[in-house]
Amino acid sequence: MENKPAIINGGVHKDQKGTLRFFNDFNMEPIKRFYIIEHSETETIRGWRAHRIEQRWFQVTEGAFKIQLVRIDNWETPSKNLPIEEFIISASDNQVLHVPVGFATSIQALENNSKVILFADYGIENAKLDDYLYPVDYFIK
Repeated sequence: MENKPAIINGGVHKDQKGTLRFFNDFNMEPIKRFYIIEHSETETIRGWRAHRIEQRWFQVTEGAFKIQLVRIDNWETPSKNLPIEEFIISASDNQVLHVPVGFATSIQALENNSKVILFADYGIENAKLDDYLYPVDYFIK
């Protein structure tokens, strides 16, 4: 797997019974846990949180999120002017965003009551050992 963010597109099947959304190209073999984040409003920004050894996958189930990514160059004092990649993911897009190791993420809901599922490839016991936090305004946009 390349060490750059990638979108995994899902599919949709509709018939008289309803709608089925699927992600046949999303290999979930490395997944160890997942959790759901819900933003009731659009002002809150969660960021910046980085991981040296854990990779993440984001799938929006309701609403939409702006997800910004920065590849960390120095874990103790990253450069403040690193390039920021931005992804807009909505539930209607039916996509998963893969974030490889080495990136910091910032997420912000674009619609009230948006929900995103985060999948991680390490168990919770690893979380405190691989959690790098930087202030929400650390990186210059």
